[in-house]
Amino acid sequence: MAAQTVGDLGEIAIVERILGAVGPLPGVPVGPGDDAAVLACADGRLVVTTDMLVEGRHFRRDWSEAADIGHKAAAENLADVAAMGAKPTALVVALALPPETEIAWVDGFLAGLLEEAGRAGAVLAGGDLVRGDAITIGVTAFGDLGGRAPILRSGAEAGDVVAVCGTLGSAAGGLAVLSRGFRSPRALVDAHRRPLPDYPAGVRASDAGAHALMDVSDGLLLDADRMARASGVAIDIQSEALPRDEAVVTTASAYNLDPLTWILGGGDDHALLATFPPGSRLPEGFVAVGTVLDAVGSGARVRVDGHEVDQVTGFEHFRA
Repeated sequence: MAAQTVGDLGEIAIVERILGAVGPLPGVPVGPGDDAAVLACADGRLVVTTDMLVEGRHFRRDWSEAADIGHKAAAENLADVAAMGAKPTALVVALALPPETEIAWVDGFLAGLLEEAGRAGAVLAGGDLVRGDAITIGVTAFGDLGGRAPILRSGAEAGDVVAVCGTLGSAAGGLAVLSRGFRSPRALVDAHRRPLPDYPAGVRASDAGAHALMDVSDGLLLDADRMARASGVAIDIQSEALPRDEAVVTTASAYNLDPLTWILGGGDDHALLATFPPGSRLPEGFVAVGTVLDAVGSGARVRVDGHEVDQVTGFEHFRA
């Protein structure tokens, strides 16, 4: 018997199926099913971010199960909320689906997205469903600052300690493994398929007095360079201080690569990059990896072991 597709079921039935999976949402005044959701925001300020995933560009169905893609779609947006020092609260999701997409894929995607949202303490509050030529996913995430000031990437100050929370290079290693037609080491492949941001780390950083904070989604060097330029400072990363996952080191070596290639230039792990005042006690999970310096010479930019980086590696759309 042929698998049931979204074309077989139709928009109304699919939406009803999604609403049934979401269920009641305590603390959300108006959830999915109306023209718009209504979210409670006791702080009076709402953190909001949005991102897109396009099939063939951000994910491949021969590499990732539907649930993996749901996890990733939620994680990369909720990590941006955490990177403002906020607590994730809700998601809305827009899906473009070819009519031949199997209903089982939609169910799996939804299950993965809801599981990851739940891990962050967020709910699915609404969305949209349209017909498309390829699977395209748009996610908007919301967060509550809980009375705290937002932590911006532009707040780094000379003398600050640079710190990271989370893994570096694992997702890039997983992408390299999959690109070579392999499925192991499993730890790296899983890191690419299902990143695991430490969502409460943003609030911990805020409570510890972080001056600057951002999500590492496009590579540590590129994102540190963005922070340096936004703050008008230089950031010096000490390579020996960077956390090194054993699987990253051994797999990179097997491919005749320096592990720093992935650790400095790989994205999608969604670690947090932060700066703290000198002498601060770093919050749980954060590791000191460098120092913020006055911008001199070539100005505000990133350095590694005291040397300016001529070509900052990382992921940028529309770049070869």
